[in-house]
Amino acid sequence: MPPATDPPGAPATTPAPLPSPLPDADATAEGTPADSTDAPTDEGATGGENDAARRRRRAQFLRELNEAKELRDRVQPRRARAARMRQAMRMRTFRW
Repeated sequence: MPPATDPPGAPATTPAPLPSPLPDADATAEGTPADSTDAPTDEGATGGENDAARRRRRAQFLRELNEAKELRDRVQPRRARAARMRQAMRMRTFRW
């Protein structure tokens, strides 16, 4: 069905057609993935993109871990106080 056309002189009310979300046929014809981020990464690889992605995932994990610890400390104040006391004792008995 052809797209609806607006009468002459009236403002356009129909949006422009969106590009197709499907990858180009020539990009997948050779057997290579169209998007390289979907490909599994080699654990031993030290590429800049892989390192940056790993650091981003690690930072996100550490933020969530700290948030979970803070929540646990708020929910269980007695256990949090005991843990602080144990840590303080550990630090007092540590030899430099």
